[in-house]
Amino acid sequence: MMNFSGKTMRRQAAGCGLLAGLAATVIAAPTASAAPDCSAGGVASTVSSVTGSANQYLSSHPDANAVVTAAKSEPRPQAESDLRNYFTAHPQEYVELRGILSPIGDTQRQCNTTVLSPDLESAYNEFMAG
Repeated sequence: MMNFSGKTMRRQAAGCGLLAGLAATVIAAPTASAAPDCSAGGVASTVSSVTGSANQYLSSHPDANAVVTAAKSEPRPQAESDLRNYFTAHPQEYVELRGILSPIGDTQRQCNTTVLSPDLESAYNEFMAG
Protein backbone atom coordinates (compact mmCIF):
# COMPACT_ATOMS: atom_id res chain seq x y z
CA MET A 1 0.00 0.00 0.00
CA MET A 2 1.22 3.49 -0.80
CA ASN A 3 1.85 6.05 1.93
CA PHE A 4 0.41 9.48 1.23
CA SER A 5 1.25 12.76 2.95
CA GLY A 6 -1.48 15.16 4.05
CA LYS A 7 -0.58 17.39 1.10
CA THR A 8 -0.97 14.46 -1.30
CA MET A 9 -4.35 13.57 0.15
CA ARG A 10 -5.51 17.18 -0.13
CA ARG A 11 -4.46 17.16 -3.74
CA GLN A 12 -6.30 13.92 -4.34
CA ALA A 13 -9.38 15.27 -2.63
CA ALA A 14 -9.28 18.42 -4.70
CA GLY A 15 -8.85 16.31 -7.80
CA CYS A 16 -11.89 14.36 -6.85
CA GLY A 17 -13.73 17.65 -6.82
CA LEU A 18 -12.68 17.91 -10.43
CA LEU A 19 -14.08 14.45 -11.06
CA ALA A 20 -17.31 15.48 -9.43
CA GLY A 21 -17.46 18.54 -11.69
CA LEU A 22 -16.49 16.60 -14.78
CA ALA A 23 -19.03 13.91 -14.00
CA ALA A 24 -21.77 16.33 -15.04
CA THR A 25 -20.63 16.25 -18.69
CA VAL A 26 -21.06 13.34 -21.14
CA ILE A 27 -18.32 12.34 -23.76
CA ALA A 28 -15.54 9.71 -24.99
CA ALA A 29 -11.66 9.41 -24.65
CA PRO A 30 -8.89 10.61 -26.98
CA THR A 31 -5.78 8.57 -27.67
CA ALA A 32 -2.86 9.65 -25.53
CA SER A 33 -0.40 9.58 -28.43
CA ALA A 34 -2.47 11.76 -30.77
CA ALA A 35 -1.28 15.33 -31.35
CA PRO A 36 -3.88 17.68 -29.92
CA ASP A 37 -6.26 19.58 -32.12
CA CYS A 38 -5.89 23.10 -30.72
CA SER A 39 -8.96 24.49 -32.44
CA ALA A 40 -11.81 25.46 -30.12
CA GLY A 41 -13.71 22.36 -31.24
CA GLY A 42 -10.69 20.12 -30.77
CA VAL A 43 -10.04 21.35 -27.25
CA ALA A 44 -13.73 20.99 -26.34
CA SER A 45 -13.70 17.48 -27.77
CA THR A 46 -10.72 16.53 -25.60
CA VAL A 47 -12.40 17.84 -22.46
CA SER A 48 -15.59 16.02 -23.44
CA SER A 49 -13.70 12.81 -24.11
CA VAL A 50 -11.91 12.94 -20.78
CA THR A 51 -15.15 13.69 -18.96
CA GLY A 52 -16.85 10.76 -20.65
CA SER A 53 -14.01 8.46 -19.73
CA ALA A 54 -14.13 9.66 -16.12
CA ASN A 55 -17.90 9.10 -16.05
CA GLN A 56 -17.47 5.63 -17.52
CA TYR A 57 -14.74 4.78 -15.02
CA LEU A 58 -16.83 5.96 -12.09
CA SER A 59 -19.82 4.01 -13.38
CA SER A 60 -17.75 0.85 -13.30
CA HIS A 61 -16.42 1.64 -9.81
CA PRO A 62 -19.60 2.17 -7.77
CA ASP A 63 -17.84 2.86 -4.47
CA ALA A 64 -15.70 5.62 -6.00
CA ASN A 65 -18.75 6.95 -7.82
CA ALA A 66 -20.72 7.09 -4.56
CA VAL A 67 -17.96 9.01 -2.78
CA VAL A 68 -17.48 11.46 -5.66
CA THR A 69 -21.22 11.98 -6.06
CA ALA A 70 -21.71 12.57 -2.35
CA ALA A 71 -18.78 15.01 -2.31
CA LYS A 72 -20.60 17.30 -4.73
CA SER A 73 -23.24 18.11 -2.10
CA GLU A 74 -21.07 18.05 1.03
CA PRO A 75 -19.33 21.00 2.66
CA ARG A 76 -15.79 21.21 1.26
CA PRO A 77 -13.98 20.01 4.43
CA GLN A 78 -16.23 16.94 4.66
CA ALA A 79 -15.88 16.21 0.94
CA GLU A 80 -12.10 16.47 1.13
CA SER A 81 -12.00 14.14 4.12
CA ASP A 82 -14.28 11.56 2.51
CA LEU A 83 -12.38 11.63 -0.77
CA ARG A 84 -8.99 11.50 0.95
CA ASN A 85 -10.08 8.50 3.01
CA TYR A 86 -11.44 6.70 -0.04
CA PHE A 87 -8.42 7.23 -2.27
CA THR A 88 -5.99 6.41 0.55
CA ALA A 89 -7.71 3.05 0.82
CA HIS A 90 -7.84 2.66 -3.02
CA PRO A 91 -4.57 4.06 -4.43
CA GLN A 92 -4.88 2.13 -7.69
CA GLU A 93 -8.12 3.93 -8.48
CA TYR A 94 -6.35 7.25 -7.90
CA VAL A 95 -3.60 6.24 -10.36
CA GLU A 96 -6.16 5.11 -12.93
CA LEU A 97 -8.15 8.35 -12.68
CA ARG A 98 -4.97 10.41 -13.04
CA GLY A 99 -4.31 8.56 -16.28
CA ILE A 100 -7.82 9.27 -17.51
CA LEU A 101 -7.53 12.98 -16.70
CA SER A 102 -4.03 13.52 -18.13
CA PRO A 103 -5.13 14.52 -21.67
CA ILE A 104 -6.60 17.72 -20.22
CA GLY A 105 -3.19 18.85 -18.99
CA ASP A 106 -1.52 17.70 -22.20
CA THR A 107 -3.93 19.77 -24.25
CA GLN A 108 -3.53 22.81 -22.02
CA ARG A 109 0.26 22.66 -22.28
CA GLN A 110 0.47 21.84 -25.99
CA CYS A 111 -2.23 24.32 -27.03
CA ASN A 112 -1.23 27.00 -24.50
CA THR A 113 -4.80 27.37 -23.30
CA THR A 114 -6.94 26.94 -20.20
CA VAL A 115 -9.85 24.58 -20.72
CA LEU A 116 -11.39 24.40 -17.25
CA SER A 117 -13.11 26.93 -15.02
CA PRO A 118 -10.86 28.34 -12.26
CA ASP A 119 -12.37 26.02 -9.61
CA LEU A 120 -11.97 22.93 -11.75
CA GLU A 121 -8.52 24.05 -12.90
CA SER A 122 -7.36 24.32 -9.30
CA ALA A 123 -8.81 20.92 -8.42
CA TYR A 124 -7.29 19.38 -11.56
CA ASN A 125 -3.82 20.74 -10.77
CA GLU A 126 -4.03 19.53 -7.18
CA PHE A 127 -5.17 16.06 -8.21
CA MET A 128 -2.55 15.66 -10.94
CA ALA A 129 0.26 16.82 -8.67
CA GLY A 130 -0.40 13.74 -6.56
